[in-house]
Amino acid sequence: MNVELEMEEKKKRIILKLGTATLTKNSDFISRGKIEEIAREIQNLKNQYSFIIVSSGAIAVAKQFVNLAGKQSIHVKQALASIGQPHLMRIFMEVFGDVGLFCSQCLISYRDFEHEDSRENIKQTIDVLVENGYIPIINENDTVATEEIKFGDNDKLAGKTAALLQCDLLIVATNTNGIYSNFSDEANKETIAVINNIDDVKNFIGLEKSEQGSGGMLSKMEAAGIAQNAGIETWLVNGHEENFIIKSLNGTTSFSKILPIIQS
Repeated sequence: MNVELEMEEKKKRIILKLGTATLTKNSDFISRGKIEEIAREIQNLKNQYSFIIVSSGAIAVAKQFVNLAGKQSIHVKQALASIGQPHLMRIFMEVFGDVGLFCSQCLISYRDFEHEDSRENIKQTIDVLVENGYIPIINENDTVATEEIKFGDNDKLAGKTAALLQCDLLIVATNTNGIYSNFSDEANKETIAVINNIDDVKNFIGLEKSEQGSGGMLSKMEAAGIAQNAGIETWLVNGHEENFIIKSLNGTTSFSKILPIIQS
C-alpha cells in the first residue's frame, strides 16, 4: 500500500459543521478572518485528523453582492444560494490555499441519501478526495432543494454525512458552549458536559435561532441524534471562540459531548 494512503487511513476523520453564524461571526458578512483561523487550525491538526467540512453561508455571501426583491421567498433564497455558492467556494479555496490546504466542492441533497447507489457514490467520492489530501466542502444543493433553507441550516446534512462515512467524530460549531442546564439564566449558565440520552436534555434547549442561521439548537440535536444512532460521538462547541477546534480537542474549553449509542 502507498505509505501516504496508509498514514491517511490511520487518521481520525472529523466532520466539521460550520453554520452561517459562525462564518459571519454574527455579522452580516462572511468573515475571511474566521475562515483563515479555521484553516490554520486544520493545518496544525492535519497529521492527526482528516477533516470533512459541511458548510452553510452561500446566501450570506450573495447578500454582499446583490439585493433581490422578496428576500423571504424560497425561490429568492434559492437564487441567492446559486449566486453565493461560487463566491463561498472561492473564499474557501483562496484562504485554505494560502496555508497549503486543498479543498473541493460537494453539493448534496437529502434525496441523495434515499438511494443506495447515490449513497455509495457519495462515500466513494469523498473517500478518494480525503485519501488524496483534499478537504471536501459539503453544502446542500440549495438551488434544487428547499430542505436546508427551510429546516436546519445543514445540521441534518452533517449528521447524515457523518453516519454515511462512519466518521470518528462530528463537531458542530454553534454560538454557545453546548447545552446549558439553565439556558434562561444568563448569570448562571452551566454547560452540560456529557449527554447520554438526548431526550433528557430537550427541556434545556432554547428555541432561539441566530439571525444569520436557520437551524437553532433543536436541529443540531437532531443531527447529533442521527450520529448517535450510527455510533458516532457529537461535540457541540462554541464556533465563535478563537481556535475552538484545537481547544475542544485539547479539552481546554467547555462544550457538550453527545455520546454514541453502543450497539449490542
